[in-house]
Amino acid sequence: MSKQRVAVIGLGSMGYGMAVSLRRAGHDVTGCDVAADTVKRFVAEGGRGAKSPAEAAKDADIVVSVVVNAVQTEAILFGADGVAETLPKNAVFVSSATMDPDVARRLAKQLEATGRHYLDAPISGGAQRAAQGELTILASGSAAAFARARPALDAMAAKLYELGDAAGQGAAFKMINQLLAGVHIAAASEAMSFAAKQGLDLRKVYEVITASAGNSWMFENRMPHVLDGDYTPRSAVDIFVKDLGIIQDMARTAKFPVPVSAAALQMFLMTSAAGMGRDDDASVARMYARVTGTKLPGDNT
Repeated sequence: MSKQRVAVIGLGSMGYGMAVSLRRAGHDVTGCDVAADTVKRFVAEGGRGAKSPAEAAKDADIVVSVVVNAVQTEAILFGADGVAETLPKNAVFVSSATMDPDVARRLAKQLEATGRHYLDAPISGGAQRAAQGELTILASGSAAAFARARPALDAMAAKLYELGDAAGQGAAFKMINQLLAGVHIAAASEAMSFAAKQGLDLRKVYEVITASAGNSWMFENRMPHVLDGDYTPRSAVDIFVKDLGIIQDMARTAKFPVPVSAAALQMFLMTSAAGMGRDDDASVARMYARVTGTKLPGDNT
């Protein structure tokens, strides 16, 4: 695999791990983040640092953008000190944010008009898999964009799905995943809180359900946070406020009913409104507990 110059914009829990995986694969990686201390840490570990997206993108073959939403992605592309000012012609911008497919198509069209490539490539897998280079990447874009980005994609992903030849398809696949993920977290939180209300041994509930037909990946992954009373954010409540909100917008445009995900959105909204928006998304269980007067592990009230 040829060594490439890669800029990673956004060194959060996912982006930092992706940058580390790229370095481990032998690429020349520059990191950029609004948190200067995070950039310093990356530099101390052997990477390069940049103060702005424009600086990071200068002379890069690939820019990987790992930010929260479409608004931030657009700012990184076309805002002040955006990468479109300095990104070399024929380089590729890899967008990993979860967003409305129509927005992904618009951003791709705008960037491609300047002679650069855009790959719509949302990610799934969590911070640990990001650090191990074992993400699932749901990508769509031109053959040229895939060819240019492939060395970086291979370094970051255990599974790379090529889902179409134009931006928007990757985003649409990710939204289907997020619909299910949000519903499953809300359902898992409801079930665990209801079990607590019944006075059941919650660790035994977890053991039984993970060996039974009612299990889901989200129940198995998130409910240990409830068992430990630890709501340190791995993925925050407000992520699903955003993503399930996008699904509602998409469904309304398509005149397609999505009542189950709408109900899940309301639970995430209530949890956020109660002051837990930046806490782990398993905090939906805490919302159920508060409403019903149920005690969960770690609740000292």
